[in-house]
Amino acid sequence: MAKSIFDAPQFKTEEGAFAYVEAHLWPEGPVCPHCGNCDQARIRKMAGATTRMGLHKCNECRKPFTVRMGTIFESSHLALHLWLQVIHLMCASKKGVSTRQIQRMLSCSMKTAWFLTHRIREAMSSGDITPFGSDGGAVEVDETFIGKKKGAVVRYGYEHKMKVLALVDRDTGQSRAMVLDTVTTREIAPIVRANLAREAFLMTDEARHYIKVGREFAGHGVVHHMAGEYGRGPITTNTVEGYFSIFKRGMKGIYQHCQEKHLHRYVSEFNFRYSNRERVGVNDTMRAEIALLGVVGKRLTYETTSRA
Repeated sequence: MAKSIFDAPQFKTEEGAFAYVEAHLWPEGPVCPHCGNCDQARIRKMAGATTRMGLHKCNECRKPFTVRMGTIFESSHLALHLWLQVIHLMCASKKGVSTRQIQRMLSCSMKTAWFLTHRIREAMSSGDITPFGSDGGAVEVDETFIGKKKGAVVRYGYEHKMKVLALVDRDTGQSRAMVLDTVTTREIAPIVRANLAREAFLMTDEARHYIKVGREFAGHGVVHHMAGEYGRGPITTNTVEGYFSIFKRGMKGIYQHCQEKHLHRYVSEFNFRYSNRERVGVNDTMRAEIALLGVVGKRLTYETTSRA
């Protein structure tokens, strides 16, 4: 019988988990999160009988620390090898893993599972602002509508729905999506300008808010959906619509309910998996390793997350 990925040491024991995380976050040895000291002669690993797992002490500032400090793992009572299991599951599941599923798997409270997954989504957010289409390639841009805004009156159209704008670089396969307040030229045009290189070829549908900003790029291809057109040679928005199909299947089929104040973290999760998928040469294990590198400096508290 084939071995499971979860038979790996980092998923089975705390010793294996700490060794794995330290190797990825400290490739050149421990770094003190208090003072930044990285002189290995001035840092020692504590090895007392009652010393907690992975504890080091910095001889510069005289303070103890572990690899958890300054990361999404800090102050968590959940074992590190369980953290790594959940990170791998969220990275390997194309449409996500529900809070209830994590709760059942870890035998924990729903609050713990919910907070855990939000911290992992925070690690998945890249903050990369490198312009798309810098080599003159095609960049598809479109918006979609999902769910319902809290307190909004349901009317014809999309004003009561939550709004998401996505950009997909057709050549690199990278995506960048964000939550919108309104679908207007005033809000969308600055986003397009900030995320596309001027030599890019913009691909959109016939929405009016793309007309003026489209003149600022090397070219602007328009697909006329209202006339029943879905592509005209290379001019199409099928790639970004494919991104939205995965996003909506996950949000409706797996997560089901999401308040607008939390939507940006779910968007980060789908961005991360789409931009680091098999098509661009990233497998499940590599994807989880990339997510692990994003845990540093992104600590969240439950109060901050629930208010966000």
